[in-house]
Amino acid sequence: MEVTKLRNEGWRRAMTDEDERPPTREMRSAECWERIAQAPYGRIATTAAGEIDIFPVNHGVDRFSIVFRTAPGTKLLELTINRQVAFEVDGIDGDEAFSIVVKGEADRIDRPADVARAERAGIRPWPPGRKDRWVRITARDIQGRAFRLPPAVDRA
Repeated sequence: MEVTKLRNEGWRRAMTDEDERPPTREMRSAECWERIAQAPYGRIATTAAGEIDIFPVNHGVDRFSIVFRTAPGTKLLELTINRQVAFEVDGIDGDEAFSIVVKGEADRIDRPADVARAERAGIRPWPPGRKDRWVRITARDIQGRAFRLPPAVDRA
């Protein structure tokens, strides 16, 4: 109960004119890629037949693209139907929160040399099961935003 009260008070204070935090800042592309590479997982948004799905994935960065492993199923099927995807990571780093969105095209990685290259990213999926299909998201657009957290926000 006390923690909730503190959080609520912190948000009330953060929403007043007394909030003297710096404004939200746009992150440069290099910082976005660095934070994506450091994130343990991200989320991929796909669409097919008018339906939107979001899947968590463990991922890696290979140059200016995102690679991940998956298994046959809904995610892979949807990527085959519509290659246009969005990928998102967010997090808290000290007293700053951030969110990064990458828009691009997803392609299966099939050539042995490309698979070997993707495997060097060292991706270890968290869920059990065989994840033997590789996917690469080639970025068309990347945007990130960061802002300082109000003092009373739980940073856990």
